[in-house]
Amino acid sequence: MYRNSIVLFISVGIIAFASLNNTANITIFHKSKESTLTQVAELVKAKEMHALSHQSKEAFNHEAFNALLVAHVSETGIVNYKGFVENKKLLEDYIALLGESLPTETWTIEDKLAYWMNAYNAMTIDLIVKNYPIKSIKDLDKPWSQRLWKLGETWYDLNEIEHQILRKMNEPRIHFGINCASFSCPPLLNEAFVASKVDAQLNTLAIRFINDSQRNTISKTTVEISEIFSWFAKDFKKNGTLFEFLNNYSKVQIDPKAKKKFKKYDWTLNE
Repeated sequence: MYRNSIVLFISVGIIAFASLNNTANITIFHKSKESTLTQVAELVKAKEMHALSHQSKEAFNHEAFNALLVAHVSETGIVNYKGFVENKKLLEDYIALLGESLPTETWTIEDKLAYWMNAYNAMTIDLIVKNYPIKSIKDLDKPWSQRLWKLGETWYDLNEIEHQILRKMNEPRIHFGINCASFSCPPLLNEAFVASKVDAQLNTLAIRFINDSQRNTISKTTVEISEIFSWFAKDFKKNGTLFEFLNNYSKVQIDPKAKKKFKKYDWTLNE
């Protein structure tokens, strides 16, 4: 599994360096590019050592997906779907790797969260790539019910992963981690989730989204918030009220008697 991930990483590296050279073919192997080759080799070696050193800590290596996210998603979550289209084989190969190693009972909750959130996001991107160019994921016929991805012996759709797996983990912050390819969704993280820091990643995403004035407008006495807090209210109120949940992450503390309404959801593609 780790060897396959390294192969994917090498592929991403070659593509990136080839693009920098602005050539129709991969001139990276030219003698004049020996220094670049050395840099690639050193980087790959470092990644390989990193992967090997984390085998005992991480149940699954997500470096291949991480490389794609770093290359094609901005820090603000804007997605370069054209780049994913160009590298669709690498994305498909990563999803195939997911299918070779499903979570087991021995995996930690952190490993399972990282695996299934990455799977959801990779599959959502793959769905857009398969139909690109489009203006909205809702232009597709039942996008969340398309059973297109085989993991192990089972074919999955996005609804099943979200509602039957992730939501049952009793972690409401997953709604900030999984992305529906739309502007009003919590922005896609430009790195893969990993077990060793998934809690910190979700905290960062929660703070970022709740305090994002484009998606949530919060004052002490009035809030106009994302519809995800309406659709998934049950998840956010398991340990208290919705306002109590929001106050864990909001820079402005909301009064318990504050007036509440929901923003209209913008399903425009997040590119």
